[in-house]
Amino acid sequence: MAAEPNPKNFPVLSYVLARLPSFTTKSPSSSAVPPPFDIEQPPSSSHSMEIVTQMPQLTQPDVIASMTSAITDVAETRSILRTLGPRPDHESVDKARAKLSEIESSLSESFEDIALTDAAGKDEKRRLEMDQEKTWCESVLKLDEVHASYEKLLKEAEERLVRIYESAEKNAAEDEDNVAAVEVNEEVVGILQHASANPVDRVDLSGRKLRLLPEAFGRIQGLLVLNLSNNKLEAIPDSIAGLHSLVELDVSTNSLETLPDSIGLLSKLKVLNVSTNKLSVLPDSICRCGSLVILDVSFNRLTYLPTNIGLDLVNLEKLLIQYNKIRSFPTSIGEMRSLKHLDAHFNELHGLPDTFVLLANLEYLNLSSNFSDLKDLPAPFGDLISLQELDLSNNQIHALPDSFGTLERLTKLNVEQNPLVVPPKEVVKEGVEAVKKYMGQRRIRMLEEEEKMKMEKEMEQANAGWLTRTTSKLKTYVADVSEYLGSPTFRDPYLEREL
Repeated sequence: MAAEPNPKNFPVLSYVLARLPSFTTKSPSSSAVPPPFDIEQPPSSSHSMEIVTQMPQLTQPDVIASMTSAITDVAETRSILRTLGPRPDHESVDKARAKLSEIESSLSESFEDIALTDAAGKDEKRRLEMDQEKTWCESVLKLDEVHASYEKLLKEAEERLVRIYESAEKNAAEDEDNVAAVEVNEEVVGILQHASANPVDRVDLSGRKLRLLPEAFGRIQGLLVLNLSNNKLEAIPDSIAGLHSLVELDVSTNSLETLPDSIGLLSKLKVLNVSTNKLSVLPDSICRCGSLVILDVSFNRLTYLPTNIGLDLVNLEKLLIQYNKIRSFPTSIGEMRSLKHLDAHFNELHGLPDTFVLLANLEYLNLSSNFSDLKDLPAPFGDLISLQELDLSNNQIHALPDSFGTLERLTKLNVEQNPLVVPPKEVVKEGVEAVKKYMGQRRIRMLEEEEKMKMEKEMEQANAGWLTRTTSKLKTYVADVSEYLGSPTFRDPYLEREL
């Protein structure tokens, strides 16, 4: 039926209209023939089941009642349109509009003729026929306008219903949060009471919708593992510094914008996960967590790492900083001699410091998707002798470093989506071993050329030195001869005596 909204375009409205009670009457004789589908009966279609699955609040009677009262104008207009009939097609509307214009023009001419000839009786029948045609054309156009207004009404009604649903959903979520908060508070109080009289080494409060962590948590002696992930925490209390034995802390997937400076007092902490928060900076005090082995700060808003992070976190083996906005590594990164795993993809790295190649134990390195920012690697990149997996995809690297061939342990390499010229694409397609071989041979050729050029330069310098010395002696001889020839006439005393 044309008056019914399309469930694809108006899913909520279609569902609510289908819940309205039916006012249609059925004749007794119609029982022998299966009645057509009545959209006003409670829905059982796949669309209804699907939308209820997606929007469970639609099963709440108070929500449906609010929605029903909000679409009375749609229901009334729909009833009218069912009487008036379906919307005329575009061609019929165009024909009616053209015919109406033609009729109005003809009627105007007819009035002029009547005024001039005074023959009104002859044209009366013709005018009546034209009036009837005009009325029909106007009814077609009016029906089209009503349907157009109805479509606009449907859109507005759908928007109203969505707002009602969102409000109901928000209220339901708040009610759930309030209930959860009461339950969590009771759980937290229970944990603290138990810890005051008994040793507790592990506390897991993940996924509890916690908004606040009591200061008293810092007084739980002997706590080794604290999991506060997947909550709604906006801050960690300074009292956390009291957890002197803490080895593992997980506060991932919260709403943290900062970490307390006191976190640096957790001297035994080995695993720290602060991923998926809103951190824009790490406190410098984090560098004092010298026992850290794993640090995960991924999925935040960091633009840099603390300057001395490498000098102090000498035991760190795994550093995850992906999905941030970091533009450069501090030069101290090279001091992380224990680092084995480094993931820095999806950042804004402009390059690597020269000290980066000092990470002799690094086995896994992901620098992918720094896009237009990362254009080259340090020349001595081959000094990363332990490297086994390397991902450089989605960057702007034109050439791999000449030392690349010395990465003997490298078994996995991804350089896709780079404007690579060295090595050529055909070599890259052959795999990591072909790339290492090509770069190794290229380096040998370059070293040979450098040695040849060095020898030629030394020979040139030697020849230039000999020539310089010869020229110097010749100049000295010429100077002596010139001095001799330019001096007064030499007189030999013996010859003079003989004469």
